[in-house]
Amino acid sequence: MTQLSAENHFSTPIYSVLDESFLKNIKRISKKSLKKVKKEKGMNENFPVIMSENFFADPDAHDFTDFVGRSSWQILKDQGYAMDNMVVQFTEMWTQQHHKHSLMEQHSHRFGSQIVGFYFLEVPKEAPRALFYDPRVSRLHGSLPESDPTRLSSASSVINYEPKPGLFIFTNSWLAHSFTKNITEEPFSFVHFNLTVAPVPQATTAPSVPEVEVV
Repeated sequence: MTQLSAENHFSTPIYSVLDESFLKNIKRISKKSLKKVKKEKGMNENFPVIMSENFFADPDAHDFTDFVGRSSWQILKDQGYAMDNMVVQFTEMWTQQHHKHSLMEQHSHRFGSQIVGFYFLEVPKEAPRALFYDPRVSRLHGSLPESDPTRLSSASSVINYEPKPGLFIFTNSWLAHSFTKNITEEPFSFVHFNLTVAPVPQATTAPSVPEVEVV
């Protein structure tokens, strides 16, 4: 049989890196904010999740936000977007702490967001999985059953990542994602961040390094 060559186009990249150097500091910042929110608002028994305030402007989180921002800028640059006279800006960056039976439903981020990501802090045994969904709606309508849903292949419609403390995940904001239910007695927490893109103010030349603005 004639051998056909395959070329993969319209890919959906997901980026990850394990970096535990931020864990201690971001856990401290998150714990303080989560404690404040829980004291002020309590926790809903039907939706047992606590969400911190945004802390991307916190000076104590500067190294973390700088890494996230520069990584996001470079991702968009490497993907082929015109980033030479653009900066990335945080729209949200907060910590979610999911208690027993809490989950995150499938959704994507709109309204100007370009990069979405996570940094995992507290990860119990049998922790929830991070799920990412095939964004090609027309493909899903006509998709055939998978021969082996447990194996990642071109037929897969959803993939999952196993959270680990210190693990970063970045992807484009249009990619729908969710988290499975926390079935453990221990809290499951992570930083969730969204970034948008804006022109460099009065830019006449390309910035020499990726720029991050906190506004």
